[in-house]
Amino acid sequence: MRSWLNFLNSSGDEWLDVAGKRVPLLLVHNARARRYVLRLRPDGSARVTVPRGGSAAEARRFAGRNLSWLEAQLRRPPAERPIPQEWRPGSEVLFRGELVRLEVEPNGCSAIRLGAEKFAAPNLDSDLRPIVERHLRRLAEQELPLRVMEFAAVHQLAVRRVTVRSQRTRWGSCSRRGTISLNWRLIQTPVFVRDYIILHELMHLREMNHSARFWGQVETVCPDYLQAERWLKQHPALLRA
Repeated sequence: MRSWLNFLNSSGDEWLDVAGKRVPLLLVHNARARRYVLRLRPDGSARVTVPRGGSAAEARRFAGRNLSWLEAQLRRPPAERPIPQEWRPGSEVLFRGELVRLEVEPNGCSAIRLGAEKFAAPNLDSDLRPIVERHLRRLAEQELPLRVMEFAAVHQLAVRRVTVRSQRTRWGSCSRRGTISLNWRLIQTPVFVRDYIILHELMHLREMNHSARFWGQVETVCPDYLQAERWLKQHPALLRA
């Protein structure tokens, strides 16, 4: 076995030796794939897509031939790593704060599975992103306004209207007239992050600024808000995706 590829004998797991760093290696067979593809996953592991008719042995050799590319990717800060523009079967997508794999129902059925979530998807294309994003946005339009009104009732705040939009520069906003606007991509964040953004905007109904008094209001209703802020700073590309 070449020095760049090793096995954990106790579990059968394998990893790559990339510039002295142990990188877990995952081989995923995909009958729709036409070629071998190497990706660096957000969790720091390497994933090789094995096309129809391909083999695990060739996938390992393919990974070995691309170690220099993988090393360069590992050296880049997570925020600078490119996000795939296309989502295909096997792609991993953030959903409620977890990376879940996109799967197309077998036997040609027009349905997509996103983790435990399954939804109809007529007219499947090679790029699943438009279909999946439409589904995520519909979920956000159903769930986010309800959550806003729940919090508004608890904190005795009057919300005139809730809109769900596709902003590229902000997660939410609050108008002086009582309209709360939220980014549909909040459906991709963890629940505690989603709730923080909603509470943040609701507190603007009490303080229409970012003064110390405002942040005091936020901390009162969301004591762990700094944890949510850290998560958002660690995933800046999600807002621009």
